[in-house]
Amino acid sequence: MAGLATKETDKSVDAFIQSVENASKREDSLVLVNMMREVTGCEPKIWGDNFIIGFGKYTYTRKGSKEEFEWFNLGFAPRKTKITVYLTFDISKEEELLSKLGKSKWGKGCLYINKLADVDLTVLRELIVKSKEATWH
Repeated sequence: MAGLATKETDKSVDAFIQSVENASKREDSLVLVNMMREVTGCEPKIWGDNFIIGFGKYTYTRKGSKEEFEWFNLGFAPRKTKITVYLTFDISKEEELLSKLGKSKWGKGCLYINKLADVDLTVLRELIVKSKEATWH
């Protein structure tokens, strides 16, 4: 996760996407915004200065300190080399789905994708739905 300083902002999602230099990443960002909007029923928001596009929000309790803060339920960030998709469940336990996803890397709660053409969008959508179900109450 990006850290405690990452908060929801009023920055324009559309302006941010239009500012993405790589045309393919711009187009992929529009596809992800539409997919996540459809799954969540929420409008996208920019979170923090690192420009993460997030959907929904919930109160997260940090292990150890028990400190609470708001975080988005799911989101993504188009970076220069990869698109990072932030999911709020342990995706490493989804071996079957991940084996069908296509060219990507992952951590516990993040997927790293070069471009959407490298992955099966139906499988990606399934992972997004699982993330929504994990934190929407």
